[in-house]
Amino acid sequence: MNVEKAAATVVVVGSVNMDLVAHASRLPAPGETLIGDAFAGTPGGKGGNQAVAAARLGADVALVGRIGLRQHGHELLAALELEHVSTEALHRDEQAWPGVAVIMVAHDGGENAIVVVPGSNADLSPQDVDAAAGPVRAARVVVAQLEVPVPAIQRAFELAREAGVTTVLNAAPAQALPAALLALTDWLVVNETEAAQLSADALDAAAQRDELTLARAAASHLRTLGPRHVLVTLGGQGAWLLCDDHPEGRHLSASRVAAIDTVGAGDTLVGGLAVGLAEGLTPLQAVSLGQAAAALAVSRPGVQQAMPYRSELPADARSIATV
Repeated sequence: MNVEKAAATVVVVGSVNMDLVAHASRLPAPGETLIGDAFAGTPGGKGGNQAVAAARLGADVALVGRIGLRQHGHELLAALELEHVSTEALHRDEQAWPGVAVIMVAHDGGENAIVVVPGSNADLSPQDVDAAAGPVRAARVVVAQLEVPVPAIQRAFELAREAGVTTVLNAAPAQALPAALLALTDWLVVNETEAAQLSADALDAAAQRDELTLARAAASHLRTLGPRHVLVTLGGQGAWLLCDDHPEGRHLSASRVAAIDTVGAGDTLVGGLAVGLAEGLTPLQAVSLGQAAAALAVSRPGVQQAMPYRSELPADARSIATV
């Protein structure tokens, strides 16, 4: 299928993994052996996922990272290139293993549990990022997650800030973040669990009584740490956006869909958000584009293969006007 290109340029700094996915009727309890129904090995990693999501939605995308060529490395490169994601800034390591994610998916509601072994992703260095300085400085949006080392992300955001490029940090999986990185972050995107972990010292019991209350309190706290925009995603409950355009915060409800597989929903949303920002959409419009893409993705099985092309989105989401 042809990728619809727009005048947007997105650079993703992040991980590339092979996802080993097992499906069963439910997730196993601790210590339990459960007979599954299906298994597949598919390309993944939060960096790779977000790059594919952005490319399918029309952006011109480059991926910065490290990929081990032992076992699944060449297959992962070929898959990215098939999705029209530039791999020129991916450092190849002949001796290293690529990252691997072991994923269990339950048929009932599409819930999942994931263990990630970083492999070559853990070796990404600031020097690797400097080698990709050209694409980073030329981008409109630079996106990163936390499946690669923080010093490499911080270096990418330094280069982006110097060039006036918008930065998006998807702080997943959650970990303590240096103040210097948050100061370089224009958009901080977290789910409710990550928001609670990053704001644990600032939230009282009342703030944690329900998802929306937690999101509001966590977003207010996280915004004081440096990011201009904070987006807390809430799955089926939508998302909470706090930014200059919406200083009191704004709840964006989610489309009602029958979820088949929620793995990759957050990555699809972040990819869509990056595309919207690169196209010059308002914060609200950019988030809405990401939500529309994520809603369609969870209604289909798989991760990257479930991510929609722009032409597949509902007409109102597909035709969001550039401002």
